[in-house]
Amino acid sequence: MRAWRDELDELEFRAPDIVAAYRGIDERRFLSVRREVRRRAGSGSAEVVSRQLAAIGGALAAAVRQLPGEAFSMPGGEADWNVAQAVGHVARARAGLVLAASLAAPGRFPRGAGPVVPGVPGPADTDRQGMLDALERSQRTIARSATRIAGHEVDACPLDHPLVGRLRCGEWLLFAGVHDCMHLEQLHRLTLQVGVATGAAPLPTE
Repeated sequence: MRAWRDELDELEFRAPDIVAAYRGIDERRFLSVRREVRRRAGSGSAEVVSRQLAAIGGALAAAVRQLPGEAFSMPGGEADWNVAQAVGHVARARAGLVLAASLAAPGRFPRGAGPVVPGVPGPADTDRQGMLDALERSQRTIARSATRIAGHEVDACPLDHPLVGRLRCGEWLLFAGVHDCMHLEQLHRLTLQVGVATGAAPLPTE
């Protein structure tokens, strides 16, 4: 069974900008993450990054499909969450970050919106199909939002994250994929633990 670094190398072919930014976290070079996000999320990047997010989403969905049902109540690698809570969290986060950027792009970000509340788990009892549906919905949101972000990638976004701070509109799109990879690594470790293999195909966007 492939180690995580091998999995990451394979995924990099389909999501090079996201994986390059994520590697700073994987290799404990945290200062490089923001630099890579800024460098790779410039003007004209939204459509490309959206396709890369579909590849990452496909890898997340593949892990969910391959895990046995009993694994969904196992620890999901984040705080005291189980797998269902972790997958629900990542589906909400990837859609929410990108949706916020898509509202900021045309100047429709809600006034007085509070900062992001990190660390909110998904439902603990979601079944396999529910998790797959949540990931697919998130990708549809990303595809729609990316069309609104296109041409506004370097515009400021008022979204405030207590751990990340503020990023530009296109940078939030790319950072959503970095966050995906953090949870994908957790799922990969679990697949090794339960002894199953994974493959991946991009999530549909329509």
